[in-house]
Parts: sequence; C-alpha cells; structure tokens
Amino acid sequence: MTAYGSQEMSAPLMRVLMRRPGNSLKAADPAKWHYGPTFDGARAVHQYKAFAELVEKSGTEIIWLEDEGDGLADAMFTHDPSLMSDHGAILLRMGKPLRVAETALHEKAYAERQIPILGRIEGDGTVEGGDCIWLDAKTLVIGRGVRTNQEGIDQISKILAPHGVTVLAYDLPLWHGEEACLHLMSVMSPLAEDLALVFAPLLPAAFYQLLKKRGIRLIEAPADEFHASNGLSLNVLPTRPYEVIMVEGFPATKAAMEAAGCTVQVFEADALCIACEGGPTCLTRPVLRRAA
Repeated sequence: MTAYGSQEMSAPLMRVLMRRPGNSLKAADPAKWHYGPTFDGARAVHQYKAFAELVEKSGTEIIWLEDEGDGLADAMFTHDPSLMSDHGAILLRMGKPLRVAETALHEKAYAERQIPILGRIEGDGTVEGGDCIWLDAKTLVIGRGVRTNQEGIDQISKILAPHGVTVLAYDLPLWHGEEACLHLMSVMSPLAEDLALVFAPLLPAAFYQLLKKRGIRLIEAPADEFHASNGLSLNVLPTRPYEVIMVEGFPATKAAMEAAGCTVQVFEADALCIACEGGPTCLTRPVLRRAA
C-alpha cells in the first residue's frame, strides 16, 4: 500500500498524523495561547480521546505524535505545520510564533516513516495548513490572511508547479483580529467532491464564485451556530465522502448536512475545540487519502 499521498479533501482517510495531548495542554496558560473561558486541560484530553476513537473506528490508521511535555500546547492541531501532496510532504512555516517549533515534529515523524519531503517554506514566508484546500488534484486554493502571507504562497507555488499544480490565492477578512484564528477552512469544509459546508458572509467573493462555477453544492452553515461557536460548527472532518465528524452541540448545522446526504458523528468538545479554537479537521493531518 502507498504510505502517503493526498491532493483531495474528502476521499477515504486511510492514514493520518495526530498528536495525543498531554502535559503541554494540561499546563497551558489560556491567556498565552488565546484559549477561551471553557478551557479545561484535563477535560480537553478526555474529549480528545473520544474524537480519536471515532477516527479509528472509521478505519483510519493513526500515526501518533506524543506530547512529552515540550510546552507546545497547540501541537495537537496537526493539520497546520505540514501539507501532504502525492509527491511527499511540504513542511510549512507557521504564522503564529508560538507554533513555529511544531514543524520539526512533523519532519521527524515523516523521516521515521520514509515519507519524502517535497519542499519547505523558508525565510519570511508563512503558510498554515488550515489555509489550504485542494479543490481538485491539480488545484490548491490558499487563503491569504493573518497566518499565511504572499511570500509563503509564492514558495508553495514554486514547489508544486513542476507537478502540474496551480495555486490560487484569495484574501481572507480580518474578522476577530490578529490574535484570533480565521483560516480558509474556517469558512469552508469540503464534505465530498461535489459538496461543501460554507459560511458565505466570510468567504472571499471570487472563491465563492469559483465554487459555484465548478458546480459544487454549497450548504450554508446556520449563522447563529457559526457565531456561537466562533466558527467551529463549520469545522467538519470527512473520513470518506458524505461521512463526517463534527463538534457536538450544533443541531441545525448537523441537520443541514444530513439533509444533503451526509452521515454525521459528533463528540463533546467544549473544553477542547471550542476553547482552543480548532475543530476535528485541525486535529488531523491527512497523510493518505485514496479513492476506494
């Protein structure tokens, strides 16, 4: 079996890189890490375990990174420090200074498993995985905002161009400010090749028009639940097309996806995802997605 490769967002999730939170999260200073009032380190670790069980039950192999007390509380959000392609991993450079050291954890994990490194973002360039969406195998869409800059986008374009990949960049709104986290995937979650959950008011207009032109069906996320969750109601992980995992507590969003043909599993995450500003997608770095 091919051990890596992912240039799509919803094909069956065969292999994923995840970090089991431990002492670094339990001891995290909420003010330093910009965690919300519902943060509780011990409860977050418990809630993470329930999420990981859902991922495993879907048939996905988990490559585990362990929290050995390195102080990197956000490192459980493995989606951001690297991006997988069919030609190897791209090591990214985080836009949040507290998270820059996380990339080395991914590099070590890939080296231990003989997964090649296709390239890396260097210098002043920044790109975070949450700003990257494979629209199709030859088109990578990137959100330019607080966490991802033009220098980083230029670098990733040069890395992928020899492999026939076009990179399209769109500006993201500031929304809640520089300290908060608005990624491109904060406003769009692909659920299948032809289906996505979106919050249209914050989508770049030209990207919205491109999605419509491509014939992708758009489920409009209920605004009240989006705002109540700081966008986490929209952060949905497909384990295969039309089969997704989301945070518990947003029944209107869940019902909208079910009405479009999705099977939706939920887990309690007020102390984990809501407080720490990262959902099920953020907690996973797909290493292998492959059509059945």
